Amino acid sequence: MHDLSLIRSAPEAFDAGLARRGLPPRSQEILELDAHRRALILETEQTQARRNEASKEIGQKKRQGENADALMAEVARLKDVLPDLEIRLKAAEEGLDQLLATLPNLPADDVPAGSDESGNVERHRFGIPRKFNYAAKQHFDLGEALGMMDFEAAARLSGSRFVVLRNQIARLERALANFMLDLHTTEFGFTEMSVPYLVRDSAVYGTGQLPKFEEDLFRTTRGDWLIPTSEVPLTNLAADQIWAEEELPLRFTAHTPCFRSEAGSAGRDTRGMIRLHQFSKVEMVVVCAPEESDREHERMLTAAQTVLERLELPYRTVTLCTGDMGFAARKTYDIEVWLPGQEAYREISSVSNCGDFQARRMKARCRKAGEKHTRFLHTLNGSGLAVGRALVAVLENYQQEDGSIALPSVLHPYMGGLTKIEGAAA
Repeated sequence: MHDLSLIRSAPEAFDAGLARRGLPPRSQEILELDAHRRALILETEQTQARRNEASKEIGQKKRQGENADALMAEVARLKDVLPDLEIRLKAAEEGLDQLLATLPNLPADDVPAGSDESGNVERHRFGIPRKFNYAAKQHFDLGEALGMMDFEAAARLSGSRFVVLRNQIARLERALANFMLDLHTTEFGFTEMSVPYLVRDSAVYGTGQLPKFEEDLFRTTRGDWLIPTSEVPLTNLAADQIWAEEELPLRFTAHTPCFRSEAGSAGRDTRGMIRLHQFSKVEMVVVCAPEESDREHERMLTAAQTVLERLELPYRTVTLCTGDMGFAARKTYDIEVWLPGQEAYREISSVSNCGDFQARRMKARCRKAGEKHTRFLHTLNGSGLAVGRALVAVLENYQQEDGSIALPSVLHPYMGGLTKIEGAAA
């Protein structure tokens, strides 16, 4: 959500920020709605004040034995007027809120300009992609040949864009998640959380999925939403509260399934595990004081990158341009892991600083010791990592010519000492 006071004081700057997002100016429309709302507030308050004043005058006249019919008629008229004013005020407030709720966060000043992913700026690379002396296979060919990745069974159960994992590949998925959680909690100070997978409207509104991206979500028959990422419940742990700044930062991590409709992705990554309706992810969320968010952003990026470095997987990190950032973000780094089967870098993590954008929607504030006034928190989120895509990267980067999969040494303890995944006949 945007700060109305800032839009009032600097409408040109607000429109300039929207322009960097590729959007038309909206400040005039916002300020007109705001002026109408404020006029209705004033009229309502004045009407209520006059009704109260007239009611007192009626009592005075009656005590003095004077005729109060005119005042009584005025009070009756004002009583009839107030409900209409309150309805008009509520409609004005809702109209303004609905407009603001559909406008994305403004990009930070140092975010590169660009209309799409071609404007993203590479930050650095790690590792050298392995050279194969044979044609590298994609993960679904490897997994199916091993008899441990079954898309047909998943389709019978649930339809397209689902997968059933078996045996050692199923264990590999669990091993990757456990490794990530251990890294984030022991080396980067995150607190492991177990959170609900179903949330209310207010939670998905708070993090920015509603109302604009409703079609990307799954909803239950009773009205709850399946989480698209644990960013939603983790970030909303700060909602509707005032936090002592001495308690900050709060650093949370959780491993959960994620559910996405993949609206608008028809024809993209239709085979394999890159784009599923249900997938597993280890998420990182930070809630902090405004002065700390840039530093926490870099720290979260380091945590996510460290996962890939320990797995010895080549990757590159890019700073997203203004036209490629997510709705709630003011600055985002994407980490892209090398997939030899595709001969391409593919996104495996987005690490975003949302500033106070989500905090305003969630009414999440902080206060310094000894001070009365509060201010909005800053929130950050990032994948640490998408477990399914990490599994894909391990399968493709560690594949052997005989179809087996060597395992990164850091995962050996999590795989019970297993160093290689082989088919039943091996």
